[in-house]
Formats: sequence, structure tokens, C-alpha cells
Amino acid sequence: MRGWRAIVLTALLAALASGAGTWISASWVLGRREPPSLHDIVHHDLKLSPDQLTRIEAVEARFAARRPALEADVRAANRELARAIQQNDGDGPQVQAAVDHFHVAMGAIQKETIAHVFEMRSVLTPAQAEVFDDRIVAALASDES
Repeated sequence: MRGWRAIVLTALLAALASGAGTWISASWVLGRREPPSLHDIVHHDLKLSPDQLTRIEAVEARFAARRPALEADVRAANRELARAIQQNDGDGPQVQAAVDHFHVAMGAIQKETIAHVFEMRSVLTPAQAEVFDDRIVAALASDES
């Protein structure tokens, strides 16, 4: 009889711990909502006309065609930085050149993304642009809270 009590008590404690762990994990995951993507904002938060949708899709296609080259340059800059760190004893000219290349590559992505945002915005009505701006600003500032 004593052995059964221990088994039942262990099972209850395991179920309780499992439930608490699940609740804590779910609370953490639900609390960490990702800000909406630009695609979500445009395609779900705004009521686009068929003409606007066609124009937005063209803007998105142009950016999608350009983005892989920009991302490849960032990856190349990362590899260059890794090699420079591996081959140098300190923060010398080769490491600084690699850091500069990385900053230029990241800056290029950021600049083209911002240009892409404003190109998409130019397709919107003033009312849509106001909603768009609010969502973009909220997404960019989401880590301040």
C-alpha cells in the first residue's frame, strides 16, 4: 500500500509540475508577440483596391529581386570579419576594414528597405497611409516597452 501512495504522489507532483511548466511557457510565448511584418500590415491591415494591390505587388517583386544580393553582401562581410578575427591578434586594420564592410552592407539593406517602405506608401490613399505609418512606427518602436 505504501508503494502505491508513493507512485500516486509522484504522478500527481509530475502532473502538477508539467502543468505549471506548460502554463509558464505558454504565457511567455504569448507575451512575446512579434510585431507585424510589412507584408501583414499592407495586405491585412489596409483595404487595398485591385489597382493598389497590383502596384504593391510590383513594388514587392522589385524589392524581392534585389534583397538576395543585399543579404549575400552581409553574409560575405560576416565571413570577411570572421577571417580577419581569426588571422589577427587584435583589432587591427584588417578587422576594422571588415567591420566597415559589414556596416556598409547592413546600411545598404536598411536604406533600400526604407526606400521600399516609402515606395509602398506612395501607392496608398491618405487614410491608408495614416494607418500604415502608425503600424510601421509601432513595429519599429515595439522594443521600447
